[in-house]
Amino acid sequence: MRLTKHHGLGNDFLVGLVNQVPDDPQSLAQRVCDRHTGIGADGLVFGLPGNSGADLTMLLHNADGSAAEMSGNGIRCLAQAHAMAHLTGPTSLEIDTAGGRRRVDIDSDGICAEATVNMGSVGPGPGVADQILRETGQSPIDTAELGNPHLVVVVEDLTAIDMAELGARYEAFYPQGINVECIEIHPDDAKNLDMLVWERGVGVTQACGTGATAAAVRAHQWGLADQHVNVRMPGGEVQVISNDQPLLIGPTVYVASIELSI
Repeated sequence: MRLTKHHGLGNDFLVGLVNQVPDDPQSLAQRVCDRHTGIGADGLVFGLPGNSGADLTMLLHNADGSAAEMSGNGIRCLAQAHAMAHLTGPTSLEIDTAGGRRRVDIDSDGICAEATVNMGSVGPGPGVADQILRETGQSPIDTAELGNPHLVVVVEDLTAIDMAELGARYEAFYPQGINVECIEIHPDDAKNLDMLVWERGVGVTQACGTGATAAAVRAHQWGLADQHVNVRMPGGEVQVISNDQPLLIGPTVYVASIELSI
């Protein structure tokens, strides 16, 4: 099986363009995503032939093998892999995910790409756990659903946050798991916000596309950020335009091709 490796702001994925999913994809994801004994990645993405007007169907497994509904960085990596395989320039793709159909507009030069993803509607999430509400007090906090669940928390100082400890502790209150975003707002700068993220099934990552979208949309709804905002993460920044179907705009980089014996 041929895999390509890509990353969006350091959030890295292995991508396989296949006609059918291999046996036991959960174990395969665990094996190839391991950074010590495998290739190393935050997730494994399969791109399958699309149905009903879609160009592709995306299936995603996190590094721990669990299935994920959607990834804003992962879908951009898949779009780049498809563009490279078909030697296309600027193109638009309709991609079905477990969280719904998404449109990706991508301009790729083979190594680097810039992609805009229509992230679909942002719905209410599973609600904020009472224990978290008591801990956060008056800080703005809410959940959001973008095909996958998110908890967005405003903090005063990101440098004081142990994201690995806080993310694991907050996620433990949700039996189905949740992605956790801590954001720092700058009162004199509504065009930028800073974010740290804990991803369900992975842990702390350099960036998260769905998380950046959830954070930007909630911050805009709270009146703390502009409609068009830059979300800055350890791996870099993306742009989010908040509307009925938010747009996520950011880079994707091709890293390597791998022939995998399974």
